[in-house]
Amino acid sequence: MSTLARCARAEWGPLFSTVRGALVARRLRAVPMTLAAVCLTAALQFVQNQPWGYQFVQNIGSVRAEEPLWLALLRTPLSLFVPALDLPVWGALAQILLVFGIAEICLGWWRTLVIGYAATLAGTLYARVGIELGTGNPLGLPASDAQVVDTGPSAAVVGLAVFVCWRYRAYFTAALVTAVMVLEVLVKNNLAGKEHLAAIVAVVVLCAISALRHRGRGTRSGSGSASDADGAPGSGGAPADGAGSEKPPIQS
Repeated sequence: MSTLARCARAEWGPLFSTVRGALVARRLRAVPMTLAAVCLTAALQFVQNQPWGYQFVQNIGSVRAEEPLWLALLRTPLSLFVPALDLPVWGALAQILLVFGIAEICLGWWRTLVIGYAATLAGTLYARVGIELGTGNPLGLPASDAQVVDTGPSAAVVGLAVFVCWRYRAYFTAALVTAVMVLEVLVKNNLAGKEHLAAIVAVVVLCAISALRHRGRGTRSGSGSASDADGAPGSGGAPADGAGSEKPPIQS
């Protein structure tokens, strides 16, 4: 096996095996939430392109920094599934199908939604902070960005990609996604690019919280296993029920 193949297997092997196993065993039944999200996004795209439906979609899923915060928070969950009008809808559908699908298999549907929402919310809140900071600050935004319609799944997609890669130890891929987002801001310093970075920061915080929680749980179970082994003569110190062996990344 070549060095490149070994690196690819080390980076993506566990993730590929998890996704492939779920799709082979359950096919489309493995990703019901993702399919529903794709259908919802396609439906909202159709409706907002109709003369009678544009304002309706704006009222339920359009977010602007100039609007009251309570209204933005109400609209943010649905804004994930409202495609940006200036981008091809197939891009949003492909992002959701691929990244949401992988995340749903690896994390479960409710974790996928929570992490996706957290990443999107981080971008939404950053927009307000950035406008307050102004263009004189490297993290700031121009006042005109307050009127930009902020919708689409891209922040959620970026956040989920980083979280799944971290969970399955595909650290190079997670770093590559982050580097591409930084490059995006350097090349095209706009609201969307900086929101993607805000989404990554939020997800890194979630990764840290998850790591601390699992470390605390592992310490408690490790102590219990050691006590059991010491108190079980003749067992040879072997942990019962597989305790002490490394759990797959999806275990929580």
